Amino acid sequence: MRETAMQDTEHYDVVIVGAGISGIGAAYRLQTMSPGKSYLIVEARESLGGTWDLFKYPGLRSDSDMFTLGFPFEPWRGEKSIADGADILQYVKDTAAKHGIDQRIRFGTKVAHGSWSSEDATWTLDLETAEGAGQVTSSFVYFASGYYNYAEGYTPEFPGRESFQGELIHPQFWPEGLDVAGKKVVVIGSGATAVTLIPALVAQGTEHVTMLQRTPTYILPLPAKDPIANLARKLPHAQAAHTFNRWSNAVKTIAFYQFSRRMPRTATKVLTAGPRIAMRGSAAYDPKDFQPPYKPWDQRVCIIPDGDLFATLREGGASIVTDTIDTFVPEGIRTSSGEVLEADIVVSATGLAMQMAGGATLDIDGEKVDYGAHYVYRGCMLEGVPNAAIAIGYTNASWTLRADLSATFFCKFVNQVSDNGFAFAYPRVSGQLTPGPVLDLTSGYVQRSMAKFPKRGDKAPWLVRQNFLLDSLDMRRAKPTDEMRFVRPGEAIRPGVGTAAGAA
Repeated sequence: MRETAMQDTEHYDVVIVGAGISGIGAAYRLQTMSPGKSYLIVEARESLGGTWDLFKYPGLRSDSDMFTLGFPFEPWRGEKSIADGADILQYVKDTAAKHGIDQRIRFGTKVAHGSWSSEDATWTLDLETAEGAGQVTSSFVYFASGYYNYAEGYTPEFPGRESFQGELIHPQFWPEGLDVAGKKVVVIGSGATAVTLIPALVAQGTEHVTMLQRTPTYILPLPAKDPIANLARKLPHAQAAHTFNRWSNAVKTIAFYQFSRRMPRTATKVLTAGPRIAMRGSAAYDPKDFQPPYKPWDQRVCIIPDGDLFATLREGGASIVTDTIDTFVPEGIRTSSGEVLEADIVVSATGLAMQMAGGATLDIDGEKVDYGAHYVYRGCMLEGVPNAAIAIGYTNASWTLRADLSATFFCKFVNQVSDNGFAFAYPRVSGQLTPGPVLDLTSGYVQRSMAKFPKRGDKAPWLVRQNFLLDSLDMRRAKPTDEMRFVRPGEAIRPGVGTAAGAA
């Protein structure tokens, strides 16, 4: 039956934190690779689905194709490759129900803190619920909570915002039933959320939508319905077709990324040609609005299905202003060039707040874990942190591609520890590493948070690459024994603390 009540002292082999795509995928891998292990999923919200259940803004959709964003073990059967948010959420729910994973979820339960005891080889997780505080213990923990703060988004301190007489909205907290018909709307930002919102708002009958961007973004139009993928799905075996489409799209994504990084000038010409061709002859087209001052993939490239943003701009329902904000005024926003953009509603699509492990703090034998001081092992474990892993996705491809590799490796690790009679194990660095950021984007929302995130190294197994093909080969043959310290029951070893005989 579905997990709902909190008991006094419960113990599971594994606790998975988060019931989004990463958590559901990790649970499936655990069920199939470590079938004898008991597990519980704890989810802070009242429903599964993660991002796809949280966000409600108009036009919500994936900015990755569903063959790579979807689960590798569950074929995507929707018509659209670039899918709508509601369809993605239903797919995640259906997958969880099909495999009985939804019965292992405890909703409304947030992990506030995790404390590891080397003596007991146990994680104690402090939980927060509407009924009060509680605890659960486990031998292993897998943080599948992503790196967005669901409790708050990022909104800059806009000068004069208190004088604005309209509504200021962050897309993360879209008001239910908001009527935009006949309204003037200004969307601040030029990322994936902004380019998704604008066509959807215009379709709801706004008087006009203005995208106010400080910096342009590279925008790539792709078909919402992938004709090659749909042709492959005529194959008699759905799983075979899904696997083919998954690998085909992964290869194309990596090839485009490598092309962009190795030949940035040519890639820039290709990417900036899209809007120029789509809006040829339209007064709405201004080259400066589509010419970012950075190289492709220094920040994520925005995907728009069927060029819908370009069509909206061409038809006059929306426009772009490239400028900075001087101040909010009662009637809208005054830009640094002096133009006043009138608005009934301002949408602050200015990015998301980021955090590690769903905001949970950790300690190892009473010593606080500073995430920023640790290296990442195999892209999913932290140096010196025992019996734990965390899902960290790609910046240049679908989140699920790496999340599934991480979950698969974590299960191999769990089996290695358990099957060989060890109490616990943890990665440890041998030799010297040159640190680098775990996420290699220059986007403001990423740069604001990187000091709180762990580091990547410059050699295996401490690399965090942005290449699914190489990672897929490495992770599938990787042994969870390289640069790993295994501890047997009764051994007086504490990670990072050492023993009387020397450092652990």
